Amino acid sequence: MRRRRGPSLIATAATVAVVSSHSAKKGAQQQAAADQQAASQQQAAATQQAELAQQQAAAAAPATPDYTAELQQLAQLQQQGVITQEEFDAKKKQILGI
Repeated sequence: MRRRRGPSLIATAATVAVVSSHSAKKGAQQQAAADQQAASQQQAAATQQAELAQQQAAAAAPATPDYTAELQQLAQLQQQGVITQEEFDAKKKQILGI
C-alpha cells in the first residue's frame, strides 16, 4: 500500500472550515464597522439639519418688541409733563393690546 504525502482529506477539510469561519467573522466585523460609520454619518446629517432648521426659525421669527422700555419712556414723559395721564393710559392700552 502506498502512503500519501501531505495532509489528509479530513485535515484539509478542517483547515478550510477554520479559514472560512475566520473569513466570515472578519467580514461580519467589517460590515458592522461600515454599518456603524453609516449610522454616525446619518446622525451627523440629522443633527446638522436640525440646527439649520432652528437657525431658519430664529431668522424668520419677528423681533419681540420691548414693551417695558416703551412704557418706561412714556412714564418719564408723563412725569415731565410732556403728556397727560389720559394720553399715557391710552398709549399704554395700545401698547399692551388692551
